[in-house]
Amino acid sequence: MPSTRLSALHSRRNPSLQPLAAAVALALASVGAQAQKAAQAATEAADGLKLNAVVVTGSSSAKSKMKSSVAVSTIESEGVAAVTAASSTDLLRGVPGIRAEASGGESNANVAVRGIPVSAGGARYIQFQEDGLPVLQFGDIAFATPDTWMRADAGFERLEVVRGGSAALLATGAPGGIINFISKTGQEPGGMVQLTKGVDYDQTRIDFGYGGRLAPKTRFYVGGFYRVGDGGRSGADGTENGGQVRGNVTFELEGKSYVRFSVKHLDDHSPTYMPTPVKYVNGSIQELPGLDPRRAAFYDVAWPLDNTLTRANGRAASNIRDGLSARSDAFGVELDLDAGAGFRLQNKFSWSRNSGRFIGIFPGDDVSAAPAGTTLATGPDAGAAYTGNKFTAVVFNTRVDNAGLMANDLKFSRDFELGGGARVSAVAGLYTSVQELDLTWNFNQYSLSASGEGARVLNVPGVVNGAPGFGGCCSNTQDSKYTTNAPYVVLNYEAGPLSADIGVRRDHQKASGAYFQSNAGVSYDLTKPNAIDYRLGRTSYSLGANYALSKDLSVFARYSDGAAYNADRITFFNNPNLVNGKSPTIPSNKVKQTEAGVKLRGNGMSLFATFFHARTDEVNVDVTTTPIVAKANSYRSKGLELEGSARFGLVGLIGGLTYTDAKQPDGRAPKRQAKVVYQLTPTLNFSDELTAGMGIVGTGKSRDDGPAGPLSITLPAYTVVNAFVTYSLTPKATVTLAANNLFNEIAYTESNDGRGAARAYTGRTVKASLRYSF
Repeated sequence: MPSTRLSALHSRRNPSLQPLAAAVALALASVGAQAQKAAQAATEAADGLKLNAVVVTGSSSAKSKMKSSVAVSTIESEGVAAVTAASSTDLLRGVPGIRAEASGGESNANVAVRGIPVSAGGARYIQFQEDGLPVLQFGDIAFATPDTWMRADAGFERLEVVRGGSAALLATGAPGGIINFISKTGQEPGGMVQLTKGVDYDQTRIDFGYGGRLAPKTRFYVGGFYRVGDGGRSGADGTENGGQVRGNVTFELEGKSYVRFSVKHLDDHSPTYMPTPVKYVNGSIQELPGLDPRRAAFYDVAWPLDNTLTRANGRAASNIRDGLSARSDAFGVELDLDAGAGFRLQNKFSWSRNSGRFIGIFPGDDVSAAPAGTTLATGPDAGAAYTGNKFTAVVFNTRVDNAGLMANDLKFSRDFELGGGARVSAVAGLYTSVQELDLTWNFNQYSLSASGEGARVLNVPGVVNGAPGFGGCCSNTQDSKYTTNAPYVVLNYEAGPLSADIGVRRDHQKASGAYFQSNAGVSYDLTKPNAIDYRLGRTSYSLGANYALSKDLSVFARYSDGAAYNADRITFFNNPNLVNGKSPTIPSNKVKQTEAGVKLRGNGMSLFATFFHARTDEVNVDVTTTPIVAKANSYRSKGLELEGSARFGLVGLIGGLTYTDAKQPDGRAPKRQAKVVYQLTPTLNFSDELTAGMGIVGTGKSRDDGPAGPLSITLPAYTVVNAFVTYSLTPKATVTLAANNLFNEIAYTESNDGRGAARAYTGRTVKASLRYSF
């Protein structure tokens, strides 16, 4: 749920009208892209959505957008190259059809697509990938979502986002879509270095990247970032600290064959932004004095160390200011070879060891007056009387000991000529993965003064600071492994203007391990583990077709049936017999989708329109409710997704709009699902050196749960405006000034039942960047 960013990602001479600019202008604050070649710029002006670009994500064979029967957006290299984003998820807020609740800090974002609900946290129905393989096998692991171990930096060539369609067929557990970060590989020699400083908040960041040829048939790329700061929230100074370095080497072989090796090291710390206490009046949200949801972080408290239960019944102390911490070491190998007899062999392998921590300060009750006898608990004036308001702060202290993933995707393909220009491409593949999942949860509670800045830990009569929160419900630990084997077959047919495909995938999953739930947070009975021991299998399929009415107009349609699978969501808080092998069925989350659309371009404009209908049946556990809720849900959604671009002289416009009519069985919309979500990025190129623009993200009102019951709170409609101006000092040096949330909008993304608390995007932040390209 990370905060928004802003970027000037436009050519100094011809700002690009790609979906890139929409997404990245909303997400990044950069210094702008390098100048494009004149011919390339003219092509982009006529086709701002890059409908001729070849897409590899969610496709068994490389096709252009114009020939593909899927809805896909591309954020291309120059946008991602100048990254100073708060999170990888920030890049998605301008992509039509994607709903990214990026309001909680660097990671742990809620991401949904096309009315498929945000119901479990994270990205249950969408797979985050790096170079075509998943970062995690499951998108909704509690407190360990895929974006925890992803950072957008100068090493990314482009971002491809597929909504629905073939994602159910070509990725395990991703019926809603695929978000694929594709790395630079040194095809274009050169590099960059960029320094970014916060103007009205504390942040210093350095981005760098360089690539090129080591030998005539060997190329490389290396890039990354490092930063320190407070993330734009009061009292969070010093909690933002860390960075990433990544690189690859490609050995080119005969023809189009190659072998590529890649590595990544991430070690990063950032503040966690949880909901802020508010009050509800007749279903509406009202701010409390001294508690600004755009600024509160509660990190400036002189917190004691949080003493928690370990998985071996020991005790451990941790610093609450550690917030979100993420460490990842990854290695990958990719090869593309001529296997002879017309066959092509492609294989992608990745191994990663992911670990980290999620420590967040969550309001456990409503704000109230501190009782008589309350004193300050820490600091130089500890023991002094306190007479203001207070609330119970529950510290979500969760440790990810290991979320490592080994994944491999092997496929053979061959083309068969049928005569008359018709061709069939057959693809047979086998995807395998092993997801480790070792988690430890502890929820301790503290009394805290109700102040967004300068909050203090309190001694309240009769209340013990550091005692288990929520009645000791949530001291849990899990040590588990999930093995997936998924063979798949796809047939692609092309004949003149027609392109069609059909495919089937069979997922086999085996889960093993054990979990423990403590006795009121005091200890685990280590002699009585709850076994995780089950197998499941499910078949997914997809079929679609695209027909080109002309070179500038095509129509497509697709049907798909897929599923997302569960990990920890069906262990904690459920009957142990559900996962110990005694249950005849294992819950999975099923999605059936139908979509049809049109793609057109001409006269400096381009448009991608998709009608969609989806049916979702799922199992969900919500750990933020009191009591914990585990239940089955069913949803239906239909709507229209628009993505477009246009150019009028020096003015460029790009944007999107998604209309969604989603309903639960009772006829009401799912929580936090607005009917209309929109994005718009106007840019103005004043001269070869000067470009300015805005990035606008908006949503209609929606409903969320509250103390009065389900869907009893209204989340107001909002429009967040970002703005930037970039100036080229020299052909190689560029300076940018960028403002995020320019008008300091209070943009709520969620409320919580059981108490008055709501989460909002961070308020206005301004930063300046200086970039040098070489």
